[in-house]
Amino acid sequence: MSLEATVSIAWVNTVIAAAQRLGVERDSLMVTAGIPAAALDAKRWPIDYITRLWHAAERCTGDPGLGLKTGVRVGPSSINVVGFALQSAATLRQSIALVQKYQSLISDGGRFQMLTGNTATWVVYHPRQGELAFSPHQIEAVLAAVVTFASRVMGLALRPRRVQFSHARLGPLKGYRDVFGCPVEFEQAFSGLQVDNSVLDKYLPQADTQLAKMHEQYTSAQLAALTESYMSAEDLRQWLAVHMGPQVPRRIQAAQALGVSERTLARRLQLYGQTFNGLLDEVRREMALQVMTDTDLALADIALSLGFADSSTFLRAFKRWTGMTPARWRKQHEDKSESHR
Repeated sequence: MSLEATVSIAWVNTVIAAAQRLGVERDSLMVTAGIPAAALDAKRWPIDYITRLWHAAERCTGDPGLGLKTGVRVGPSSINVVGFALQSAATLRQSIALVQKYQSLISDGGRFQMLTGNTATWVVYHPRQGELAFSPHQIEAVLAAVVTFASRVMGLALRPRRVQFSHARLGPLKGYRDVFGCPVEFEQAFSGLQVDNSVLDKYLPQADTQLAKMHEQYTSAQLAALTESYMSAEDLRQWLAVHMGPQVPRRIQAAQALGVSERTLARRLQLYGQTFNGLLDEVRREMALQVMTDTDLALADIALSLGFADSSTFLRAFKRWTGMTPARWRKQHEDKSESHR
């Protein structure tokens, strides 16, 4: 099953809380972002939703330090169950490795890479955008969160050697220095921070082998559950295309095949602005046009293959889809093909 990039509601709530601290109410932020209030009941959001939320927060607050202010308030609850596993790791390097392994539980919106040198290591963040371009505040929040959480598990402030961003500076340099405590550069080849190897490999005061093992077992189970159970609108579209026939696939069959309840199926489709019947209609349309293009099948046969009761019902649906009759559409398509030849 293909996985669509999503983000946990825990990270969503972190962004909302940051906007609220800057004077923007949650409902106003959601309206500005164009996201339905029902989305707040979901456990995961499509990656473009969180991007829209960031852009809305940027517009509503007008604060150039939005990303940094969000990142420095990150705690264990902001990064889902992964946060608890990090706190019992033996070293900071092991903590970052756990983030790499379980990143999807927090967000599919990026991944970390460690580039180790003789004396220091670059911790590089690679964003994974959806259809919408990320706000640079999203990147700044992530790196600020790394420093904040690392300082928490170390028991003292983490001071990187250097920090750099691929985007241009958003606010005063003082804001960056206050968060990172080191030189910060902009418009570089990648976004990341450089940390001394001695700091990354130092034994952490909260390290607990038994607790770490227990946390990682639980986190692994959560990741497996997410991978197995999460479905996207595209998953359903593909399932409908495979099972389309004289008997139209039903909602309960789709839910069972995808391993969710009918209610969960409806709720997840709502996040993508879709309904089961709407997707069913789209798939039938695509398949009808494909058959009309590739074959000379009679309308009655096409109607039967797509689960329509009769030719007249199919004819009405085809007019709704294309604005013309099947005969006229087929002739127009043939004329275009002949013209190209």
